[in-house]
Amino acid sequence: MNAPETGRPAGRLEQLEFDNSFAALPEAFYTRLAPLGLPHPYLVAASADVAALIGIDPEECARVEFCEIFAGNTLPPGSDALAAVYSGHQFGVWAGQLGDGRAHLLGGLRNAGGHWEIQLKGAGRTPYSRGADGRAVLRSSIREFLCSEAMAGLGIPTTRALSIVGADLPVRRESIETAAVVARVAPSFIRFGSFEHWSSRDRKAELRQLADYVIDTFRPQCREAANPYAALLADVSRRTGELMAHWMAVGFMHGVMNTDNMSILGLTLDYGPFGFMEAFDAGHICNHSDTHGRYTFRNQPHVAQWNLYRLADALLPLIGKPTLAQGAVDEHFGPAFEARFEQLMCAKLGFRAALDDDEAFIGETFGFLQQHRPDFTQFFRALSKLPAAVDPEKQAKTDAPLRDMFVDRAACDAWLTNWRARLAQTPWEDDARQAVMFAANPKYVLRNWLAEVAIRKAQDNKDFSEIEHLLTCLRRPCDEQPEFEQYAALPPDWANGLEVSCSS
Repeated sequence: MNAPETGRPAGRLEQLEFDNSFAALPEAFYTRLAPLGLPHPYLVAASADVAALIGIDPEECARVEFCEIFAGNTLPPGSDALAAVYSGHQFGVWAGQLGDGRAHLLGGLRNAGGHWEIQLKGAGRTPYSRGADGRAVLRSSIREFLCSEAMAGLGIPTTRALSIVGADLPVRRESIETAAVVARVAPSFIRFGSFEHWSSRDRKAELRQLADYVIDTFRPQCREAANPYAALLADVSRRTGELMAHWMAVGFMHGVMNTDNMSILGLTLDYGPFGFMEAFDAGHICNHSDTHGRYTFRNQPHVAQWNLYRLADALLPLIGKPTLAQGAVDEHFGPAFEARFEQLMCAKLGFRAALDDDEAFIGETFGFLQQHRPDFTQFFRALSKLPAAVDPEKQAKTDAPLRDMFVDRAACDAWLTNWRARLAQTPWEDDARQAVMFAANPKYVLRNWLAEVAIRKAQDNKDFSEIEHLLTCLRRPCDEQPEFEQYAALPPDWANGLEVSCSS
């Protein structure tokens, strides 16, 4: 396991101190029930970083009791297990009541690092399962575990993953697979759809209770505003805008941005058919189930804003004025997205200070990528290594690592000429510029083929070593890490047919 990211003292499992603030809400918000555990569970993977984050000594992950608790077989002292109800729009269509169909909130706790909730995903049926089995499979659990921690390594707001516990219990999906439970950690798992649920039922009292809980627990500064509920909507609009900027800057695609998969705290939530951009295509659909292309890469900011309007509709009974609700979205989402995206892209491109024409240059760059389709991650990483000035006689050799990604090398040369001209407008030393670019342009992302290798080893041989290697690498995605050089490679030929869907 990788080393903890925090110096806070960590203790034993029995020392977790739950406060269960969500469980203190009225029982209309959830159903209390214990998870349905796994027979003969075994540890697949654990994140020492997340263990330390919630106050557990990473050495505790090796205990039998750890497996029993995070398989759902034993409740830790002080937990108050429940499944939450929510509703939502799925693929743009109102789906009505949803809820934690295969997730159990063990409880909430508070420590020096903040408020944390621990949730088991795949721990059996709940009243919100809608006929499903309430289980998760090893395949999807590995993907969620690794991507949660990969996103944290990239500095992107996200839920975290403490562990995967597996079992030989058969589960039917497209084929027979084995069961697993992911222990997820976040300050809260409340979603846009949590508010839509009460608004759609004209239950203003519960709507207010939920909003008050979020404000008082996580956003107390909103209480000072003239309209706290409009302030809450403005806050989540701003955070969601910044989140979209982070996704777009690293080429991340969520794949299923339904309102029930959108966090009220602006976190990346619910990893299913996600993907990281490889050969660049702004219209890429990473979710095989998304037959109409609603959740393409380029659509993500638009969909996020549409989802925020649905949240605004849900909060309107509390906000009071439609113009105030719409304004909370319009005045905060777009500006936050645009400002953060330009900031991130300027760092990726190595610009020392922003200029008025940068937005146009960034747009031209994405047009250039769209036309020539280089690998998104490799393009920006290779760019980070190039000098700001180059001897014309040596330019082809100097720029070869980037030029060789293009069939049309003349087009690459023309773009590089414009890029260097822009660098010259705000000059700085190559070493300083390249350090900023390396920190903004990861070498390693969780490509689908990397996850697939780990999944196949785990499924075929119960070999979990690849999960551990990827976890170690992805927590420092911008470092060179020569021992993991193979993880920066383009997909092998066998991976060209990989597909992920809502069952992933």
